[in-house]
Amino acid sequence: MQLSLEQASALCRMAALGAGASDETARSIATAAIAAEAEGNKAVGLSHYIDYLEALEAGRINGKAEPAISRPALAIYLSDARGGAAHTGFDRIAEDLAKTARLFGVAIFSQKNAYTAGALGYFTGRLAEQGLVAFGATNGPAVLAGSGSTKPVYCTNPMSFACPAADGPPLIIDQSSSATAFVNIRKAAADGKAIPEGWALDNAGNPTTDPAAAMKGALLAFGGQRGANIALMVEVLAAGLSGANWSLDAPWFTGGPDNPGTGLFILAIEPKLLDPDFEKRMKDQLARLNRRYGVHIPGVSKATATEKAAARGITVSKDIVERIADFAERHKR
Repeated sequence: MQLSLEQASALCRMAALGAGASDETARSIATAAIAAEAEGNKAVGLSHYIDYLEALEAGRINGKAEPAISRPALAIYLSDARGGAAHTGFDRIAEDLAKTARLFGVAIFSQKNAYTAGALGYFTGRLAEQGLVAFGATNGPAVLAGSGSTKPVYCTNPMSFACPAADGPPLIIDQSSSATAFVNIRKAAADGKAIPEGWALDNAGNPTTDPAAAMKGALLAFGGQRGANIALMVEVLAAGLSGANWSLDAPWFTGGPDNPGTGLFILAIEPKLLDPDFEKRMKDQLARLNRRYGVHIPGVSKATATEKAAARGITVSKDIVERIADFAERHKR
């Protein structure tokens, strides 16, 4: 089905309201999901949005939660999501976070007790669009084996880096610490397709290409021990600093009544205080890497896809639209 971004946004917002969200939460999670879908990141777009709706209905997301935000130091914002969505607390202070980074050079947002964050580049990219360099880290329920382990001890523990470039879209790197995202494993299982070797282990610790067996076993980190070490680093930033659940202690995000209680860490840096010509130098360097050396620049294709989606709309499977629309009908009733 073809939907304009406005139609898709309205549908998602109404669906969240129907599932029990406040208007603020509904707008926050709908905006993030539509942004992911528009840039072509469908794994955490509208298909994943159904997880949010089901979590709202089951109580895994407290749709009425009011994040408690404090400021223990001038450049630090602490948020307790209180079992709500990860996006709401960030949305409340995003502008202040950017202003603080411009004033002091750096600013930190640290959050605990939230549902999983979806596309992490959504957070860092918003800061880069305001001229800031940003780094983000988040965790979730354990699905990834650690270094030397065959059992899941970390989430896919994504990290994201974004920075502005003059006269163009920001550079946005958004990747998991695992060889692939968990939602890709789940999609392969739903489609009955095998997964590549090196992505996962079964529950006996043996390598597998069966996504159903992988979901009962453990995902593998990219780059072996080095990737697993990065997953641990992300865990410390996202869960250790914030007081959120360690991945081992986080309830599963698609079952049961409990919120996974995950963490989110965002660092914002004002580059102009370090180098007033930063954005122009980034533009020139990215252009050189791409044109002379054939380097793929993350973020450019997403920006192009978003522009096309704004003009032409998005194509979504009928099944996904109908499932989201079912929640929206509940709001009307």
